[in-house]
Amino acid sequence: MRTQLADEFGLEFPIFAFSHCRDVVAAVSRAGGMGVLGALYFTPEELEMELKWIDDHVDGRPYGVDLVMPAKVELPEGVDASNLEQSLEEMIPQANRDFVEKVLAEHGVPPLPEDAPRSHHLLGWTDATARPQLDVALEHSPALLVNALGPPPADVVETAHARGIKVAALASSPRHAEKHRANGVDIVVAQGTEAGGHTGEISSIVLWPQVIEAVAPAPVLAAGGIAHGSQIAAALAMGAQGVWTGSIWLTVAESDMTPLVVEKLLEADSTRTVRSRVMTGKPARHLRSAWTDAWERPDSPGFLPMPLQFMLVSDAYSRISRAQNRELASMPVGQVVGMMNSVRPVRDVIMQLVEEYVEASERLQRLNG
Repeated sequence: MRTQLADEFGLEFPIFAFSHCRDVVAAVSRAGGMGVLGALYFTPEELEMELKWIDDHVDGRPYGVDLVMPAKVELPEGVDASNLEQSLEEMIPQANRDFVEKVLAEHGVPPLPEDAPRSHHLLGWTDATARPQLDVALEHSPALLVNALGPPPADVVETAHARGIKVAALASSPRHAEKHRANGVDIVVAQGTEAGGHTGEISSIVLWPQVIEAVAPAPVLAAGGIAHGSQIAAALAMGAQGVWTGSIWLTVAESDMTPLVVEKLLEADSTRTVRSRVMTGKPARHLRSAWTDAWERPDSPGFLPMPLQFMLVSDAYSRISRAQNRELASMPVGQVVGMMNSVRPVRDVIMQLVEEYVEASERLQRLNG
């Protein structure tokens, strides 16, 4: 399973693993892949603590940091950039706030207690809020910086390269991939619509070879629906230099998911996901629930643009989690959820992927023999 890109990073396996959980990130890197920390929902101070912990627990192995680094964000007319969060909060219509309260009340979800910690409403979605996170990441020693939405700013790419850090970016179409390369991105992550989180509309098996051809000879990581070693073999056979995985790490033993969410993920099949704008205002694949269904009802006010939608629903997600409400509980996850059927340690998942890859490769060799 060795590839040129894996060798450049010093990886045993070309398996890249996105996770918001530092324990998962460190465990993947120790197991021979590369863990990549999703940094979006951390304040700069929190991110500093997370990365310091990872530095201390990867045993010198490489890891990455995934940020939202917008190349260009045009703030709506009337937004006070000097008081950004409050100005944006004032733009959220009362009808949308009322609908959130209506759905929560229908399911008996109470308000947060006064002393309960509040979730962050505005992190990473704009240049002003992403730059402090980037500054913290650069103070540490990630081998890779990844941009989750759109091409990263050219100056960010230059700064990373000056520090010997490679830059990757996710693409859901060949056109997006070409834009990334034009901005100096080293590695393109071709993510099919099956993936969890923000996705496009092109399926993985169609997208991967298109992106690989569009940006050749630049390395491409195949993403979207990977939970079996045979899928890794298929991606490498197409010309990918590795795979980018995410959903499968939600149910590992090291994951910080609540027991209720893990239980729902383990029970779900591949038909139980839906692309929705409910969390961020942009299409993202989630585990379907009464929460995602509610936003498609006739009485729904519709979705707000990024970052207003996330600011609107941020506290609602905290309330749903605190109440452990089964009907409303949801999570960004891909269609591969139907293959996530047990809780296992990260190392066991990595080893099984490798074994399945070897078996698939041997089958191909026998066919060619």
